[in-house]
Amino acid sequence: MKLKFDSELDYQKEAMSSIVDIFEGQSVCNSNFTVTNLTDEAGTFGLFSSNLGVGNKLEIDEADILKNVKKIQLRNGLAQSDKIKKGVYHFTIEMETGTGKTYVYLRTILELNKKYGFTKFIIVVPTVAVKEGVIKSIDIMTDHFKLKYDNVIFKSYEYKSKNLDILRDFATSDNIRIIVMTIQSFNKDTNVINNDHEKTNGLKPLEFIQETHPIVIIDEPQSAASTKKANDAIDSLNPLCTIGYSATHKEKYNLMYRLDAVDAYERQLVKQIEVASIITKDHYNDAYLKLISVSNKGFSITAKIEIDKRKNGVIKRESVNVKKGQDLFEISACREQYRGYIVSEIYTAKDSEYVDFTSKDFIKLGEVRGELSDDIIKRAQIKKTIEEHLDKEMKLKHKGIKVLSLFFIDKVSNYRYYDEKGNRQKGKYALWFEEEYKKTIKKPKYKTLFEDVDIDTEAEIVHNGYFAQDKKGLLKDTNGGTLADEDIYGLIMRDKERLLSFDSKLKFIFSHSALKEGWDNPNVFQICTLNETKSVMKKRQEIGRGLRLAVNQDGERIHGFSVNTLTVMANESYEDFAKALQQEFEEEENIKFGVIEKHTFANVEIKKDGTNKYLGKESSEDIWNYFKKTLC
Repeated sequence: MKLKFDSELDYQKEAMSSIVDIFEGQSVCNSNFTVTNLTDEAGTFGLFSSNLGVGNKLEIDEADILKNVKKIQLRNGLAQSDKIKKGVYHFTIEMETGTGKTYVYLRTILELNKKYGFTKFIIVVPTVAVKEGVIKSIDIMTDHFKLKYDNVIFKSYEYKSKNLDILRDFATSDNIRIIVMTIQSFNKDTNVINNDHEKTNGLKPLEFIQETHPIVIIDEPQSAASTKKANDAIDSLNPLCTIGYSATHKEKYNLMYRLDAVDAYERQLVKQIEVASIITKDHYNDAYLKLISVSNKGFSITAKIEIDKRKNGVIKRESVNVKKGQDLFEISACREQYRGYIVSEIYTAKDSEYVDFTSKDFIKLGEVRGELSDDIIKRAQIKKTIEEHLDKEMKLKHKGIKVLSLFFIDKVSNYRYYDEKGNRQKGKYALWFEEEYKKTIKKPKYKTLFEDVDIDTEAEIVHNGYFAQDKKGLLKDTNGGTLADEDIYGLIMRDKERLLSFDSKLKFIFSHSALKEGWDNPNVFQICTLNETKSVMKKRQEIGRGLRLAVNQDGERIHGFSVNTLTVMANESYEDFAKALQQEFEEEENIKFGVIEKHTFANVEIKKDGTNKYLGKESSEDIWNYFKKTLC
């Protein structure tokens, strides 16, 4: 199966022209240039050698560029830049995740070459994962670009310090050359590229880039160029200009085009999000207690107990200090669950600590009561993800759309582990998955999906994990940025298109850290968070893996929310999830953004904003309008 690309999407063409038109007035640039050891009067660029290669030449000055920039910003409804500093040209494009950011900047390269003859481009990325994603994108888009641009000659390279020969070709070729490199590969004095090397005739390899005056594209600058050290490294490339592309910029230098989350949603350029939480706002109907400690100091005997306390109309989990005779009903702000929990005894003898109540059972030190176990919650998440997945298969299979589900897990050993003999075994997540899958596919409504299927075999082949390995091939936990991760990135990138085909039986993907960024698949329809973190940034990274519009077996994008809905199986309450996500959108993008509640494990109605309006079963459009009305 081969992905197809639409070259006529209006918003992508707008983003491309917003960069290309910056150089209006520049004549088509010939590949050769005047070599000089001094900066010329126009201040365009100076070169250190007459023998290293050919590069981009800028003919217009900062006044022309500022005039063009203002004109573009005016047509795009953006605040206009006050000034452009001579020789320091930094521009920004804001595009929501899933709208084709990589496609846009790769086509912008070809447009800049077509109109002005620019040939040298560097793509700077923050991580190995993003680098692998860009390289894969170039690979699968090459035929499309060659057809669109009259079989134009271009070559891209993945920069690695052990392959310095690519720099000579990059510098000397008069055709389009692209180097993809991580910021870590050139931001330190000790990097190979920054030191004299025999493979480059005793020169610093970096000089081959500097001499070409490249146009530098920064993918995710909030990560790749977030420090002075990183920005100094990018400046050391001697760029003609820099162009930053991201959905979440920290610094917006000369913002040229914006397609934010609301625009992307309202134009249906990404999937809509629904949250299927298994935890309710009130958590559970039983009283929650955890005995944290007891203390006997002098005449004061106290205990610290964690309870769910009502505060300003919101339930918060807090630790409270109590002594004999105190009533947890009153301390919890009269929550009915705690009626009868009057402290009658606090026993502090070592290894026998407990607290007793007048009409309730005593609780031991460290004991937790009224809380569903972590395993029960996670198994419920897996079960619900399977059900959501199969429901979408029933709906979408006849449209030629393969459904994928993605699980983010806390520890590799919970999915795969090794026994005392070193044999790989199924961890609890894998076992739970297969058990729940076997039970679920027996439901009569899924009969048409599993005719003449061996249930045991099917349960084993539909799921797999992508995890980093050590030198012995043993799976291990990593942070996503190690050399071991690079191998798994390569594997998942190679599998990207295969996973979209019905020929592949793999449908459920388990990952530790390898897929948190840089990888996405248009047919991920469920994301299940079995990891422990509640980091908003990581939450948003994970959601981004499933925002792209779905494709069918012909590789064609399918539009419309009737197909494109991403279900997030959260491991926290819907309201906690939505509040955190909305807060980040508000802080980073200065907009209000909502997500849709799907259902809850306990089937408890969830209320929004204290309005007592229940939105759980309303249409997506009604919910979206409600969010805009009440939050904007």
